[in-house]
Amino acid sequence: MGGDPHVSATVGDHGRTGVPDPYGDHALLTPAMTKGHDAVPAGERHQLSRYLEAVVAARQAPVHTAVAFNAVYFGYDVASDGYGGSPLRLDDFPVITLGGRAPVLPVGAMVCVATGSDPLYAEIVHREGAHPEVGALGDVPAWVSGAPVGAVGPGRPAIGEALRRRELLVPDFHAFGPALSLSPAQLHRLRARRRWINEDGHVVVDVSYPSPEAARYDDLTAYADHLLTTAREQLLSPYVPVSLAELVGATGDEELRAGLLGLLDTVRGVLGSSATLRTWGHYAVTRASLAECWGDTGPLGGNDLRSLAAAVEHAAVPSRRRHGLATPVTVYTAVGPRLRQFPGAIELLRGVGYAAAVCRANLTLADVVRGDSDQGLFENSSRITLDDAFESGGVWRSHHPGDADVPRDPLLPAGRGWASTLPEPPEPEAGMDQEAQIDPVDLPLADDAFLGLGELLRNDAKEVAWRSPLRLAHLIDGWFPLHPHVASELRRSHGPRLATHLQLDHPGQTLTAQEATQDVSAELDDESSRLTGIHWPHDFFPGLMLELRWLRAETVIRVATTPLTDPVHVDDRMIGHRYDPRVLTREGAPGSDRHGDSAVGLGPRQLVMRTVRRCGLLTLDGHALLDRSVLPSAVYGRRPARSQAVALEAAIAELLAVRLLEPALGSRDAWGQPHYPARDGQPTIPLIGYRPARRRVIRPWGSTESDGPGLLALQFVAGHLRRLRPGCSPSEVQRTAFREHCRRLGKADGWELPHGYTFVTEHTRGH
Repeated sequence: MGGDPHVSATVGDHGRTGVPDPYGDHALLTPAMTKGHDAVPAGERHQLSRYLEAVVAARQAPVHTAVAFNAVYFGYDVASDGYGGSPLRLDDFPVITLGGRAPVLPVGAMVCVATGSDPLYAEIVHREGAHPEVGALGDVPAWVSGAPVGAVGPGRPAIGEALRRRELLVPDFHAFGPALSLSPAQLHRLRARRRWINEDGHVVVDVSYPSPEAARYDDLTAYADHLLTTAREQLLSPYVPVSLAELVGATGDEELRAGLLGLLDTVRGVLGSSATLRTWGHYAVTRASLAECWGDTGPLGGNDLRSLAAAVEHAAVPSRRRHGLATPVTVYTAVGPRLRQFPGAIELLRGVGYAAAVCRANLTLADVVRGDSDQGLFENSSRITLDDAFESGGVWRSHHPGDADVPRDPLLPAGRGWASTLPEPPEPEAGMDQEAQIDPVDLPLADDAFLGLGELLRNDAKEVAWRSPLRLAHLIDGWFPLHPHVASELRRSHGPRLATHLQLDHPGQTLTAQEATQDVSAELDDESSRLTGIHWPHDFFPGLMLELRWLRAETVIRVATTPLTDPVHVDDRMIGHRYDPRVLTREGAPGSDRHGDSAVGLGPRQLVMRTVRRCGLLTLDGHALLDRSVLPSAVYGRRPARSQAVALEAAIAELLAVRLLEPALGSRDAWGQPHYPARDGQPTIPLIGYRPARRRVIRPWGSTESDGPGLLALQFVAGHLRRLRPGCSPSEVQRTAFREHCRRLGKADGWELPHGYTFVTEHTRGH
């Protein structure tokens, strides 16, 4: 372990099992994978799929996307050693204590569980809410289901900075191979003491979130943030099979984050498209293990799971009907506690068995809802929907009668429990035109948890520097958020309000004296701190990337933009400075500018374009894809009138004809999320897509082929480590190449190849 991983008993490409090896002859992670699943050639996806399928089959717990990433990135040995021969440094793992406070530890985090003697090293394979008000029978108060982090009661969100939540973490104590695993007897003694782990072998902690934005991160964004901060040394280790910095060709935080999110998206897509796996959210299990469970007649087998589904289906049905009684009934059931009520289940819910049981139960409920109901509405008039995917293993909502509910995808977590405790929205003003009130900007977005997030660049004794994109709200109202580190220090020294200066630098453009240096105010509130009174230059736009610096000895905030080497043409705008294409797609849509943001007064073509850009599935490079069947209702917030529908179809045809929009064919997964291109085993759906910039393709010399898969025949292979066969050693040339590889990664230590490995220099392969 540490800086000198040992060669495992498995050699080459796992010749005994036929399973590709992350440390094998061919690297399983490629530069194309940093662009996301849809950008990866089929051959590369196939190799990665073979390995991840073997990982899922080998592990006892469902494999989360983050855990699958760990396996391929850190070199999990499916044959025997797990991470036993990996580059992971045990001393770098965060320490957690049963019942204590902890930072955010997403699934995939490597941790050290404190004990009275030898520490326990583990990989977090499952994580869920452990709210104290969830009953032992799985009964959940309505307000808990879907509640935001820190909520203290019905309709009472977090106050100030009290962003804490009790969470249950399921660690896998066998992930690091036999050498670092406790025996069953040792684990049994620790469970019995209940000091370091609870009786189930789990850890319950109070998690503190650093900001409201962090509390809303999705799983993959949270894990990417963890890897780039807490686990940064592990992520950038030169001993991983192939380094993230090598894959993206850069070491800057922005490039690393984008590449990491792309890799996570690739892993998620490979798991979701495998013919041998089933997925529940980000968790994957083999179809064979599911079939074996459903055929088992013992505890938590098929009979118990069918009983659970029936109990949820009938939970809200009145036991006796009385004439004239029509009071609706709503019941919320948490899967985890409910499973404990089945006879003989307790022992099966120890350790990682709990994660497996919860995943199988949710998959069973989802299959019943999909197969036996009409969008969750059953023949007994109950509507069953998933309401909270995180709390206590998942909370399902049973409502009777359900025919009054607005139909929606029953497997998308709706949070109706929490929403039911919030005040009713105000009624529309009398005499206001109904259609004029409809604004697609208020529709929920598919994947924007990471949109517009800033990143800390430096925090030392001299200065604090951070980078963040300009948002539409900043342009309209003349403000910009301050980084919490800056705000807290200024608040301590100057109080809640400060008159300060803003200095703008916009290379390549001329700023007026009033724009270059501005007198602004710093509002240093506990919840949100910002600079106000800013007059943004005329050519500033949503998505423009700003780098901000604060010297600790001053009160001046310096803001600079970064020129692009080659300007980019997007829509009718020529962009010459670094920008976030996702923010530009969302917030540069028709009807949005520094004067306001509204769909009122837009024509059909502009409404269609605005809706696709605002509501479509957003990719890392700013493309937006929307299910074409929902476009009319997304534009108007309801089913449009006949004349409106005709006008929209004509507008769509015009936009397609001039190639401002493009048709595509995608698919929809079990969670209702669209994917492009269509994935195997999922129903296909027509998509309509906004593509902001067309990539210029350089064809091989003499090629006459049209754009297509043939252009990917030549593949760039990043430098990577490879296991050696027993008795072999690397050449001096390869040792020297590895030292240079470490220098490029900025590593001043660990320049020698680890024992049992060689280094494969970057090269191209193919036809």
